[in-house]
Amino acid sequence: MEQVQAQLQQAYAEELIETLRGKCFDKCVTKPGSSLSSGESSCVSRCVDRYIEAMGIILILHTSVLFKMFRRKTTSQAEQENNEAALREAKIKELKTLIGELSGRSSLYCSDPCLKRYLEARSWNVGKAKKMLEETLKWRSTFKPEEIRWDEVSGEGETGKVYKAGFHDRSGRTVLILRPGLQNTKSLENQMKHLVYLIENAIMNLPEDQEQMSWLIDFTDWSLSTSVPIKSARETINILQNHYPERLAVAFLYNPPRLFEAFWKIVKYFIDAKTFIKVKFVYPKNPESVELMSSFFDEENLPTEFGGKALLQYNHEEFSKQMNQDDVKTADFWGLVHSNNNHQQQSSSGFSGAEIAPEPIQTNT
Repeated sequence: MEQVQAQLQQAYAEELIETLRGKCFDKCVTKPGSSLSSGESSCVSRCVDRYIEAMGIILILHTSVLFKMFRRKTTSQAEQENNEAALREAKIKELKTLIGELSGRSSLYCSDPCLKRYLEARSWNVGKAKKMLEETLKWRSTFKPEEIRWDEVSGEGETGKVYKAGFHDRSGRTVLILRPGLQNTKSLENQMKHLVYLIENAIMNLPEDQEQMSWLIDFTDWSLSTSVPIKSARETINILQNHYPERLAVAFLYNPPRLFEAFWKIVKYFIDAKTFIKVKFVYPKNPESVELMSSFFDEENLPTEFGGKALLQYNHEEFSKQMNQDDVKTADFWGLVHSNNNHQQQSSSGFSGAEIAPEPIQTNT
């Protein structure tokens, strides 16, 4: 509002000067000279006084009208935002009702923020979000991502092809570093298990005010011989965008070789629009892409492989210790109690069979 008033005052001053020159002087000064006569001076003074008085009234009226318009617009925006928030809350409640009563880990998973992510992923279409969520619950009941432990997938991580970084982006989000050139196995099942484990771990370590993670993909040593098969890439995309919707904030593909373009032309057709816009290509010689990356990361934390100043080091032994500690937190969160009782049935992850039995998915039809 202050800016509006300043603009009006400036316009008023400009109008006053123009009026003095174009109206009062033309009216009062009949014979231009080096000075004004007393009569001309009095005439100009009266003309200016009347005009200032009239313009003052007009300025007050204009300011009053603009203020009312500004206040009405602000109120309208606030009401619109409140209405949108209320509508979204109503849709979250509707989705919760449609999903029905859940128990155990399904109940823990389907929190209000979770339902909001599924609705966001389906443009707030409750029916589509319900279908998407039900598919995820079925997937989780068979894949059991919360039961995967580091000792089951540590062999996949020996080269550091995927791991959680020791730094966050500028928004405090967890960062996963992916180095496809260091692929060291052939089993698609184990590769997906390893990736899902690290996604779950990244989510578990998100700050309270964050729901998304960032990916940094380093193409050093990448070639067609070391690239993941199309089937593996497709499955990765499927898991990320269909079972972890709105969990990815951004994925930076740093300096991919030209050979990757052929691979990308195939893979990109598996990516939905909401995920596609989060994928950013960064080339060191392209100032715009480098600037975009700098807006997400502090170069002091960013490894040199991504154009930063930090030294990228992956110590498998130290990382394993960290993951083993996180496994305890994960088990605690999901209610999976580790048991050393040899008389109880044990799963491959070291948790009692009674604790990890698949639970039914209850849905309303």
